[in-house]
Amino acid sequence: MEALWSYVTDHRAQLLFDSYQHVSAVVQSVLIATIIGVAVGVATYRNRLASDLATATSSVILTVPSFALLGLLIPLFGLGVLPSVTALVLYSLLPIVRNTIVGLNALDPALTDAARGIGMGRLGTLGRVELRLVWPSILSAMRLSTQMSMGVLAIAAYVKGPGLGNLIFAGLARVGSPTALPMALTGTLLIVILALVLDAALVLLGRLTTSKGIR
Repeated sequence: MEALWSYVTDHRAQLLFDSYQHVSAVVQSVLIATIIGVAVGVATYRNRLASDLATATSSVILTVPSFALLGLLIPLFGLGVLPSVTALVLYSLLPIVRNTIVGLNALDPALTDAARGIGMGRLGTLGRVELRLVWPSILSAMRLSTQMSMGVLAIAAYVKGPGLGNLIFAGLARVGSPTALPMALTGTLLIVILALVLDAALVLLGRLTTSKGIR
């Protein structure tokens, strides 16, 4: 523990920067995946074949091992941030697409009929009624995608991605040296702590943006 604490205090500036990069990449990736996933869900939920195809496609992506997916992205995007973020977005899609489709299909038709009855158009009903009611389900998917992305981004150090994964890889590469264990352990612990902080932030966001009636 003394070696770990010493490493943290000696490298706190770099650790703060790596932590910021890690969180920033995850948050941006999940936001992009949410926009894409909700759009796909809205476009396909009324058609059983289309919704099954969207869910199946995102499921197939999730079955590809992270090392393999990152390797496949190197010829397309090279090394660095772009392949890392692309991988995170692809992995984050399934929970969001699935929860959006399931949530929209589970809505009581009487609610949308009532919205139409007071003069709302299709887009108005979707934005002001349906998506608001499905928001807790979408937020739950975002929480799951965020936790998964925190771990996947650590592996993205394989393609020179940003964040704390580089610290873990560097520590593993120095096995036998005095700094190997503190480096790897610090990177791992920070990822776990930041994942919990992000999850708490999303829970708070849900409380602030979801009415008591919907809860």
